[in-house]
Amino acid sequence: MDKMDKATSNQLEPPLDTAEVVLYESADGVAWITLNRPAYHNAQNSKMTYALDAAFRRATDDDAVKVIVLAGCGKHFSAGHDIGTPGRDIDQSFERASLWYDHVGKPGGEFLYAREQEVYLGMCRRWRDIPKPTIAMVHGACIAGGLMLAWVCDLIVASDDAFFADPVVRMGIPGVEYFAHPYELSPRIAKEFLFLGERMSAERAYQMGMVNKVVAREALQDEVLSIAGRIAAMPRLGLALTKQAINHVEDLQGKRAGMDAAFAWHHFAHAHNELVSGDKLGGYDARSMAASQRKEAE
Repeated sequence: MDKMDKATSNQLEPPLDTAEVVLYESADGVAWITLNRPAYHNAQNSKMTYALDAAFRRATDDDAVKVIVLAGCGKHFSAGHDIGTPGRDIDQSFERASLWYDHVGKPGGEFLYAREQEVYLGMCRRWRDIPKPTIAMVHGACIAGGLMLAWVCDLIVASDDAFFADPVVRMGIPGVEYFAHPYELSPRIAKEFLFLGERMSAERAYQMGMVNKVVAREALQDEVLSIAGRIAAMPRLGLALTKQAINHVEDLQGKRAGMDAAFAWHHFAHAHNELVSGDKLGGYDARSMAASQRKEAE
């Protein structure tokens, strides 16, 4: 597991034009998919999102893979969507994974709406429905868009130094695009989580039922490997059908319909912000958002 050993180190990111933004390896029935922008705390630009989609597809297509683990290089699992690194590529076109048309050059609210239907809501829903068990191995920060990556996974195993937050209400936006908050948490706790935008510790996330297990940082990879190995011993079709059944029950409870409504309100907020302030994000960039989180954690 040489790559995974490297993945947990606090390494510097290679130059933007040569960086492999998602690492992939598989062994003993387990595929390890690792976010690899550690210098930017694994902020998700489009390059990473499409690479992640390709990695999930590769693992799904490989009959030798029974379980998929999603991890992050460096100090943190993911600081969320890229809203300010040198590699931010929101204005670039990529070969699309869905039938949504290219967002680049579209006027007004159509620009973000088309982009986020593809790279956020659409991809996350597809990843949730992967017919193989998925485990998010979370350490350090799991913020905003990082939540979306963890939440699409079937299990979340976190280190004791992990924390979770969705601070985007301070942008005037009702939570991230993949709006699973009332399903990952109870409605009352989801309101607290969003209204305050404060960090939730791994221990409290476990108490709320959002996290399956919390272990010491140094034991995280071994624990995930143990869980993945035990799952991999189960019949492939049995695992796929069990996952499909539980996801179906969530959708019968309104998860998909609720998410569609929240996505529409999310984009109304973007449009309102731009009309009022000239900024879709309500005046926040990566630096100011990070600073607001640090201040509240003090």
